[in-house]
Amino acid sequence: MTMSAGWYLRRLSRMGPREVGGRAADAVRRRRWRAAPPDCPDVTGARFTAPLPAGTLAEVPPDAVKRLTAEADRLMDGHAEFFGVERDDLADPDWSYDPKTGRRAPQVYAFDVPYRDEEAVGDIKQIWEPSRHQYLTVLAAAYAVTGDERYAERVAAHLRSWWAANPPLRGVHWTSGIELGIRLLSWVWIRRLLDGWPGAAGLFEDDPVARRQIWHHQRWLAAFPSRGSSANNHVIAETAGQFAAACAFGWFPSSARWRTDALRSLERQLRANTFGSGLNRELATEYHGLVLELGLAAVAEADAAGVPVPASVRLVLLRMTDALAAVVDNRLRPPRQGDADDGHGLVVDGTGTDRWASLLATGDALFGRLAWWPEVTGTDVRTPLLAALVRPYPGSGAAPAVSRPASRPDRFADAGMTILRGPEEIWCRCDGGPHGFLSIAAHAHADALSIEVRHDGVDVLADPGTYCYHGQPAWRRYFRSTLGHNTLQLDGADQSVSGGPFLWTRQARTRVLAADPSGDGVARWSAEHDGYQGTVHRRRVELTPASRELRIVDEVRGTGRAARLAFHLGPAIAAELTGNRAVLTWTGDGEDRSAVLDLPGGLSWRAHRGESDPPLGWYSAGFGCKEPATTLVGTGFADGTAEFTTVLRFHG
Repeated sequence: MTMSAGWYLRRLSRMGPREVGGRAADAVRRRRWRAAPPDCPDVTGARFTAPLPAGTLAEVPPDAVKRLTAEADRLMDGHAEFFGVERDDLADPDWSYDPKTGRRAPQVYAFDVPYRDEEAVGDIKQIWEPSRHQYLTVLAAAYAVTGDERYAERVAAHLRSWWAANPPLRGVHWTSGIELGIRLLSWVWIRRLLDGWPGAAGLFEDDPVARRQIWHHQRWLAAFPSRGSSANNHVIAETAGQFAAACAFGWFPSSARWRTDALRSLERQLRANTFGSGLNRELATEYHGLVLELGLAAVAEADAAGVPVPASVRLVLLRMTDALAAVVDNRLRPPRQGDADDGHGLVVDGTGTDRWASLLATGDALFGRLAWWPEVTGTDVRTPLLAALVRPYPGSGAAPAVSRPASRPDRFADAGMTILRGPEEIWCRCDGGPHGFLSIAAHAHADALSIEVRHDGVDVLADPGTYCYHGQPAWRRYFRSTLGHNTLQLDGADQSVSGGPFLWTRQARTRVLAADPSGDGVARWSAEHDGYQGTVHRRRVELTPASRELRIVDEVRGTGRAARLAFHLGPAIAAELTGNRAVLTWTGDGEDRSAVLDLPGGLSWRAHRGESDPPLGWYSAGFGCKEPATTLVGTGFADGTAEFTTVLRFHG
């Protein structure tokens, strides 16, 4: 996907003067570095002084070790999956190759690489992901828990291969700060996990090539931070990686300054990216997980190095952890809201480890669980490693002395999220929040007033997900569109106006009118938005636990318009549509389940599944993956006083 002149003008219009000035300075620096790249200073006597405390590895649960080594053995055989693409070439990878398109990114000056153009470069996510080196942290962790030097030797071979193939400022891996930041964090943990291996020092601190790479990564991040309207999860990854490296690899004359500046930025950006309620301001749940992982890793690095961290950093991470515990369903699945690209901050676990259970286990170890937290029964490798580095704090065990929720929150007013819960683990998320974060709302979807409904962790009314970012514009538009969510579309248009794949030029404003998730006998929520100028869409949702009934009432006030009301079913749900009634069936925990969805009679209903021109009827469980799923769409006309009522009844 190449960006047009119109896109650049729209993007520029969303920047403030300070951001424009900063980006102009960046452009000057890029030109200067082309002619005279910065030089890495010579250093002597570099040492790694932040290993895991003695006895840490013995705390890793045996089943977590088993999953880890199984994954490591698969990697040793050269097999891995990235975003739905199976690879068998990871024993000796080509770092610039995209197996999805068969293209290779050009090895030119980094800032000349047109990484958004799939025709010239390939699928950039497929190229970037292995070079985050998180599969190498898995191999390094496998060495740490087993002592098998095969894992360490493979890590060393791949790092040396990568360093040789990607000299500073050459090629696609020097174009995006988030990639450099996460890669630095991976290198820190690789060095830590290989500490017992005789070749560890020779791979890192005693190798001038490694030192040069580490220095240039940090110099790049200091020079080109994400700015202004782009200061979202990217800047958290940049500052966390910069801070971790400046703590663990503090060998350079600039290390102290980089450490100080990165910590100051991390503290400021964590607060800026997080609502007071603890939810991430991007309103994209997977980025909540990414930011939380990065923040926890940064705190662990600070404590390992004895660097004081502002109390506000720990407070934000504590609130994020409590918020995560509050919003998950009974299977520990959080909402599927906004963009998701399967990004992780630190990976040391094997396939089959639950990401969200792992985060809650880490939160328990660092902050202490509250009585209302859901039970976490799974195990992981990461929690004991982080817990061993984070020091206890005065006040409340390892947690800062702050007020925490006495009961499970179900309304997050600043984020506009309300969770309704009923019997048999009925879970319903109602979206009445801001469109997204910052002026471009890069990871937002046009999903105002949408809902998600689950029964015992199974998606019944589902958020279809994300699927892709670059290279497939029709699919990108669909998965972030209004039609692609469980809400009402008018006149065939989105509620918010897109200016590009990560840019919204007009954002719908949403207002919650009432939220009583624990009402007497009936849980209620209602909200409205102004995305359709001249017309207001208002939605009421009522959950009656006694009858296991969910009622959704959509009102249209103002100018009459053509209407399409969509309900996206999860991939496990089979639907038989007759007229305006759909009988839903699925299997949960080995038992047959069913529900009836009575749809508004004023609309004409059709079932869609796996359609591609245009896209409709899909579910994306992970980035790069999609599967057919049933979408029920009702079409008709909404006059200025229209009201559409939908009733979902779960059978006992």
